[in-house]
Amino acid sequence: MRSTPIISGLLFVAAGAYVLGVATLLLWLSGDWHWVQGWIFDVWLVSIIAAIFLWLYYQDPKLLAERMGWPGSGGESRSDTAILIGVKVGWIAWIVLSPLDVRFGWMPRLSLSSQVGGAMLLLGGSFFVFRAFTDNPYLSQLVRIQTERGQHVIDTGVYGLVRHPMYLGASLVFVGGALLLGSVCGVFVALAEVLLLVLRIFGEEKLLARDLDGYPEYLKKVRYRLVPRVW
Repeated sequence: MRSTPIISGLLFVAAGAYVLGVATLLLWLSGDWHWVQGWIFDVWLVSIIAAIFLWLYYQDPKLLAERMGWPGSGGESRSDTAILIGVKVGWIAWIVLSPLDVRFGWMPRLSLSSQVGGAMLLLGGSFFVFRAFTDNPYLSQLVRIQTERGQHVIDTGVYGLVRHPMYLGASLVFVGGALLLGSVCGVFVALAEVLLLVLRIFGEEKLLARDLDGYPEYLKKVRYRLVPRVW
């Protein structure tokens, strides 16, 4: 990805504004700027997004450019575009409802042990999300065959463990984050997000098996889609 200093600067500003805006929104909606769990999540959010963005910017700018594609801009199916939009709307709902649930007590608060367990899931999810980016230079958010970039099957690293490590990491992040924040509403939204990712897997694998050389063999090599030794 070739860019001028001005474009590069704008990219950094936009990325920073986004992550800081989300972090601030979470605390503001909670009504408690001293909310410890909220601060823990915010520090994690800023750290993981900064790490991924900087790694892509300096190590794989072509993937960074690919990740900027808007839903529906890559020739994907309407059903997959709808699922991707649903995931993005779910993320917004998750960020909004979780702190509001804590603030107004719509649901009983989760126990401290659940919150600690959520933090562990969040860390585990971070590993899979980050490794998915570093192991797969074709990790587009759009389900499409990147013929212009010479896409081929990736079967090493975390892709040798499960077929969709990014979705595994995202699932752990959604559920773990909600548990850490102590929000039952957040857990329900997280489970809905996981369901959308599961639905997306079926359509994604169908397209890849049909159009990407070597993917049918990969399906036989790596048996598990999302959870090792389960599914």
